[in-house]
Amino acid sequence: MSQKLKIAGWISVGALAGALTTVSLQTMARGALAPLPLEELQQLAAVFGMVKSDYVEPVDEKKLITDAIAGMVSSLDPHSQYFDKKAYQEFREGASGRFVGVGIEITQEDGLIRIVSPIEGSPADRAGLLPGDLITKIDDTAVRGLALNEAVKRMRGEPDTKVTLTIFRKDESRTFPVTITRAEIRTQSVKAKVVEPGYAWVRLSQFQERTVDDFVRKVGEIYQQEPQLKGLVLDLRNDPGGLLDAAVAISAAFLPENVVVVSTNGQIEESKATYKARPQDYMSRRGPDPLQALPAALKKVPVVVLVNEGSASASEIVAGALQDHKRATIMGSQTFGKGSVQTVRRLGPDTALKITTARYYTPNGTSIQARGIVPDIMVDDTAEGSPYAVLRMREADLEKHLVGGSEEKADPARQQALEKEREAAMKRLEDEARKPASERRLPEYGSAKDFPLQQALAKLKGQPVKVSQTLTERKPESKEKD
Repeated sequence: MSQKLKIAGWISVGALAGALTTVSLQTMARGALAPLPLEELQQLAAVFGMVKSDYVEPVDEKKLITDAIAGMVSSLDPHSQYFDKKAYQEFREGASGRFVGVGIEITQEDGLIRIVSPIEGSPADRAGLLPGDLITKIDDTAVRGLALNEAVKRMRGEPDTKVTLTIFRKDESRTFPVTITRAEIRTQSVKAKVVEPGYAWVRLSQFQERTVDDFVRKVGEIYQQEPQLKGLVLDLRNDPGGLLDAAVAISAAFLPENVVVVSTNGQIEESKATYKARPQDYMSRRGPDPLQALPAALKKVPVVVLVNEGSASASEIVAGALQDHKRATIMGSQTFGKGSVQTVRRLGPDTALKITTARYYTPNGTSIQARGIVPDIMVDDTAEGSPYAVLRMREADLEKHLVGGSEEKADPARQQALEKEREAAMKRLEDEARKPASERRLPEYGSAKDFPLQQALAKLKGQPVKVSQTLTERKPESKEKD
């Protein structure tokens, strides 16, 4: 993957380092282990001994071992990962929607940390940090060369402690420090509102532990305001995924009881499963079914689902289920293509392994790994087109991605043309970033100027939809063999 593609990848929230992947949480270690390759393990032990005895300075034995484990797991695919104590804690915080920090979504760009967006109401938001700001230092530590996970660790900490970020704001050509007091961040994964009489918009930004309860509450509020709802837009754009049971539950909210939502298949028996629209398949703990509080009319209301290249994993499960059962019209652009399931297995009291254990399949038996969900209606980001879609990273762009059902051989000429498109799009993006927020091309999701939302409302009303003249299905390309 080219350096330019890596730089451009920040645009897609769905491609943020696989931090929010579709996972099923399992805490019991597997009982039966495969036979061990003794000769290779002897080599590993020999290397460990040589490093310990011959290296220029003493080494930390535990760090050597954990680094070896991390390297082994990271060689598999982009979503498998070894969690040390701190990483495991951060992963659990992310799944719960709570963590202590400054409250920003970030990605890496050219060795620095770029702010994708501050979380609304967070300390970073109140401090005036803006999308596109570059973080050059965290306290006294220079960011260049620092791994993304390490940068996250340095910005997190205990509540009411302070961290100083040095910010480079490109639009203003200045560098300045900002001291922020850390606080508990509670991310809101569900937003909803009545956008006009009879029509509502519900946005899911992640699939977390609280997503289903929040969804039920928000939909209840909508029906209190609009008892005779005529149509609903389910917005999954740039939703990077999250928990599998939450995806099954959101699908079940719209589908008839007991129909198939998603199936999985892998090497071990427990990865061969079918999840249906029923409580036992989406409730991980005892208690009343949260979906029982939903208005019965939700099962029949016309639905349009908005997706784009940043819609990944759990959001693809929902889109695929509603599409296959013809329960909703899928609109937007082809999704990210993360058709794999990760299982988190605890290795000890505070370490774990997140490992890819299965591919998932839509109700019709289709694998979307490295392909994605192809919308029923292709719609651009704006009335003028999708000027930055080419910059969004997808599963097929990730190194070591799991091969899908069928992948075509890479076309060098197409790759070269795509690279030129990316360069042109990056220049447009830089020009756009210099404009005042009110004049920028891509408006806020859910606003009156949100072009895909307006097309979704037109579809629900039976009015003409402005179909994209440029977006086409992007077929996955096979990885070159050495």
